Amino acid sequence: MKELEKILIEKSKNGDTRAFEQLIRKHEQKIYNLLLNMTGNKTATDDFFQETFITAWQKIRSFRGDSEFSTWLYRLAVNLVLMRQRRKKVIRPVSIDAPIITLKGDIKRDFADDWSKNPLATLENRELKKRLHEAIESLPEKYKTVLILRDIEGVSNEEIKNILKISLPSVKSRIHRARLFLRDSLSKYFQHK
Repeated sequence: MKELEKILIEKSKNGDTRAFEQLIRKHEQKIYNLLLNMTGNKTATDDFFQETFITAWQKIRSFRGDSEFSTWLYRLAVNLVLMRQRRKKVIRPVSIDAPIITLKGDIKRDFADDWSKNPLATLENRELKKRLHEAIESLPEKYKTVLILRDIEGVSNEEIKNILKISLPSVKSRIHRARLFLRDSLSKYFQHK
């Protein structure tokens, strides 16, 4: 952990709201991207985003520094989404057409960008996007979460381990199973073509 971050954390623990604001500003884009990818809904993302940082402020004194501060924030955000989804038993869709928001700008989320000018190919591309979206949504939550963290957010396996508080072999296993499920699901789609 960087020295400035340690200082900001200590000041925040002592009630310094400006220090906490500085601390959060450094991590807010990553947390927003994670939440947007988990919910697929801007309104829900905004709610979870606000709730994450309110919770972080309320629990800052419990941060022990055993992990990076960013990992702690990821864990808070992921837990908020998972708890709400379990309570409501609703899985929110992830829009395949919505851009991925990153620190370097928006990335168009187009898996099949103009393979052909053929209208039939365009229709097939839309169908493939739909199938991919359905396959991701049908994953059990524990597989969907690691897939989003690893393959969409680019979070390392070690960080995922700390965020979800599971072992590294479990992280790798869940990622592998999620990818196998997607491959099998999409293979069935291509076999029917």
